[in-house]
Order: sequence, then C-alpha cells, then structure tokens
Amino acid sequence: MNGNRKISLLMNFILVITSACSALAAPATPTAAPTSTSAPTSTPVPLYQQVTLTSVPAQETGTSSDYKITTKTPSLTGSNDLRVKTFNDEMIAVVKSAVDDYRQKMSSFGPAPIQTQSTFDLKYEQTAPIGNILSIQFTMEGYVAGMAHPYHVIRTVNFDLEKGKDIMLSDLFTANSDYLKTIADYCVAELSKRDIGFTDMFKQGADPTPDNYQEWNITSNSLVIIFNEYQVAPYVSGPQTVTVPYSELKRLIDPNGPLGSFVK
Repeated sequence: MNGNRKISLLMNFILVITSACSALAAPATPTAAPTSTSAPTSTPVPLYQQVTLTSVPAQETGTSSDYKITTKTPSLTGSNDLRVKTFNDEMIAVVKSAVDDYRQKMSSFGPAPIQTQSTFDLKYEQTAPIGNILSIQFTMEGYVAGMAHPYHVIRTVNFDLEKGKDIMLSDLFTANSDYLKTIADYCVAELSKRDIGFTDMFKQGADPTPDNYQEWNITSNSLVIIFNEYQVAPYVSGPQTVTVPYSELKRLIDPNGPLGSFVK
C-alpha cells in the first residue's frame, strides 16, 4: 500500500471517530409534557333554575245546592327534589284549608231567601323576582247565598326554595332589631293619609304585634304589608296594602338574610 493511500485511510478513520464523539456529546431534545385533557369541574345548577311555577286549576259545582268553587293552586314542576315537594304540599294545604273554610260557611247558612248561587274564587300571584324566594299572594272572594255581601281574604306564603322552608318576617332582619315598630310606624303614617275610616276603632289593627303583621310579600324593591278586611278599616274600604320601601328598612335588614341581595 503506497503512502498516499495510507494517509487517505487514516484521515477517513479520524472523521468517523470525530462524528461518533460529536453525536454522543449532543444534548437530547426535551420531550414536551403531555397536555391535560381532563374536563373542567361543572357548577351545579341552582334548584330554582330547574323548576317552573305552574298553575293547577280546579272547579267544582254543586248539585244539591247551587254553588261554584274555582281555585288555582301554584305548583313547581321539573324536579323531584324534596324541597319542591315541601313547597307543593304547602300550596295544596293552603288551598284546601280555604275551600274547607268556605264549605263550613255554606253549611252554617240555612236555605237562601232567594235563589242565588254561592261562589268561591281563589287566585294567586308570585311577587318576588326570579330566584330562590317564592312569595305567593293568594286572593280569595267568597259568597254564600244569604250573606249580605261577599267576603275577601288575602293569605301569603314566603318560601326559601334553597333551604326548603318558609321564611318568617323575623328572618328578614337582624336579631333584636326594632323591625316591627319601624314597619308599624310607617304603615300607620301611610294609612292615616287615606280616606278609609282608619279611626281609633281600627288603629289597634296596625299596632306592632306579630298577629297584625302575618300577611306580607317580598318584591324586588319593597316589603308589601297586607291588612285584611276589618283589620284597619270598615268593610266598605276593603283590604289595605302598604308598600314599605327597603330604603326605609335598610339599617335593620340582615345582609345575610333573604333580603340581603336586594339592599346591597
């Protein structure tokens, strides 16, 4: 083998060794971390968004005596949650109690002096804005043949759907506050402005006692107080309602209570 050929082979050998060493010294390319594909945690849908307030109508007419009873019962549909059942059962009970009371009145009257139909009509409305609070106002008008005139009754139910129970008036305000006196003072001032016969004979019907303030409803901006027939005025004036703005009660309202979101 001549000298040039030996040199050429030696040079090729050196190149191979150099390339191999460079490959061993080169840093490894990092592998990308796998991307997480786990689904985000879902937020539970509030119960009030799962249900719909519907009306269940009913009608009954008499055969042995001439009477007609019509009712509309509020009912939540869309969920089998126990809280929904609790509300629906209470609504059925309210309507049944009112109808039973009317039947009692019919049975207590003798034959009518003239042929007149006895009637009872019960309706309702939901006064609170969409949310967990159901504030139901029932209005009833009843007449039994032989009565001098029909009678009217307003009944209210305030229900916290999230908690599954009724809301008491005291639940709206901070503990040991003078909420009843504040509400009563406002109502007396408003009733005194009306030409309804709110005289000394009826003023005790607005005194700051729990019995006088059993019927009330929640709205988006005010508390509605209801006084039934004969409570603060004679029959001819009918039931009276007083709207108390939340601004008048703000210092007393419990910020963590049912009205907290309305006064922030």
